[in-house]
Amino acid sequence: LHTDVDRGEGRAKYILTGEGAGSVFVIDEKTGNIHVTKSLDREEKEEYILLAQAVDKVTLRPLEPPSQFIIKVQDINDNPPVFLHPPYRASVPEMSNVGTSVIQVTASDADDPTYGNSARLVYTVLEGQPYFSVDPQTGVIRTAIPNMDRETQDEFLVVIQAKDMGGHVGGLSGSTTVTVTLTDVNDNPPKFPQSLYQFTVLEDTVPGSLIGRLRAHDPDIGENAEMSYSILDGDAGDTFSVMVDAVGQDGILRVQKPLDFESRRSFTFRVEVMNTVIDPQYIRRGPFKDVTTVRITVGDVNEPPYFSQDPYILSVQENLPPGTLVGVVEARDPDLQSSSLSYSIDPLSDPEALFSIDPEDGTIGTSTFLDREIKKEHSITIMATENDSPSQVSQVGVVIQVLDINDNPPTLAELYKPHVCDNAQPGQIIQTIKVKDADVENGVFSIRSPAAASDGNFTIQDNKDGSASLLVKHSSFWRSQRDLFLVPIEITDSGDPPLSSTDTLTVSLCHCEAGGAVLTCHMTTGSAAGLSTPALLAILACAFSLLAQTQTIPPVSM
Repeated sequence: LHTDVDRGEGRAKYILTGEGAGSVFVIDEKTGNIHVTKSLDREEKEEYILLAQAVDKVTLRPLEPPSQFIIKVQDINDNPPVFLHPPYRASVPEMSNVGTSVIQVTASDADDPTYGNSARLVYTVLEGQPYFSVDPQTGVIRTAIPNMDRETQDEFLVVIQAKDMGGHVGGLSGSTTVTVTLTDVNDNPPKFPQSLYQFTVLEDTVPGSLIGRLRAHDPDIGENAEMSYSILDGDAGDTFSVMVDAVGQDGILRVQKPLDFESRRSFTFRVEVMNTVIDPQYIRRGPFKDVTTVRITVGDVNEPPYFSQDPYILSVQENLPPGTLVGVVEARDPDLQSSSLSYSIDPLSDPEALFSIDPEDGTIGTSTFLDREIKKEHSITIMATENDSPSQVSQVGVVIQVLDINDNPPTLAELYKPHVCDNAQPGQIIQTIKVKDADVENGVFSIRSPAAASDGNFTIQDNKDGSASLLVKHSSFWRSQRDLFLVPIEITDSGDPPLSSTDTLTVSLCHCEAGGAVLTCHMTTGSAAGLSTPALLAILACAFSLLAQTQTIPPVSM
């Protein structure tokens, strides 16, 4: 600094104030020369505003008004580029076309972008060629070769450099790493590693049981490697099934129906595997399926005997003598080396030992008389045991129905207590009776009163439906001297041969109102069930004798 007032006389003194005065900048009081005391950093502070003044050295009186001036810090290339978010991770689908964008990386340079080329950056690939390239100006990373295969290499480390000074010699640089992962696409079909799979399964394997696994190989991952399995053709029918496991990889082979070594010893069929998700973009790499052959051998086991029927329904008439044939059961050993069998009755199923069985031929017979009216049906268990292997036992249920024969005469359904009013009219029904029969009948019965034993006061009318009506024959009961009347009944069934029984209805005489309501009766009456015909005739003879005696006594006038 210099003032015109200063003519070299040594009177002027220069003073400096403002930003950095005395610390960053100092002034020579005599000459006005300004000096910097330390290195400056434009990136820290670009300019300083200072105030200078010349004063009298003695009096400190200003010689001139103060002057403001600005010191600008000129930039030099002293800052390398710095990437903003290192390290970087990115992904791109395998098999992508050349030029597919992967990621954009950005670096920053603290130098002045308006002064020279200190902040002009250029991006280059240091590592990762020839697979990837980078746009020099934007930092966008792209694929540089086609058909990169994840199954060959799934991850790449790319090193990107950013250099200032437009990339020229002498420029400063910074670098960062980008880890690029190839994501999977469905570009590989599944393949069976074997053209033939062989399994062995025993014939007694329970349906639903696992036989084995079919494993096709697909180098893809995730849903692109998920597969489904199916039986194409062959002689498997519906005997076997194949389904994919829970993770969509293995084919689970299972038995669906019972197997029989004696009827079929092996099965051969083809199984197809295919991807469940197919990308049309890569369909040219297909077909996305494969086929293999499966052969299953059925193993023999020692099986228990089996009966020709289950259950057996047999029948035998009641009342036949012990030893009567009921029927025959038959079992056989299904194995190739068949064994002879022994038959027996499970004693728990026939605790009364009503039946017997021939141990050699399975013939069932009775051991005692059977009565259908006691038990209509018997259930027993027959066991068949292999003589060569007693542990091999099978059993079957046998239902034996006891057939009815006509061995029970019909009877009255209940104990009847009929009464007749002294004012009853001819044809009036005083009682309806019903018949029962322990045998299996068609419901056709004959119900009548023997004419020879009838006293003429009542008549029996057969209703032809297993019932009969007791009707009044005359209307003079109010004059009767008797308290009760005996009505014999004969009941015959329609069996072969027919059976019959007799019974007697005891009818009491009652004094009744005009409407039929009973006022008084002379005695409690009922039916003499089960009386034989001679007994009935004897009773009737006594009754006729008493009637004859009462008619000789003169009537008493009232």
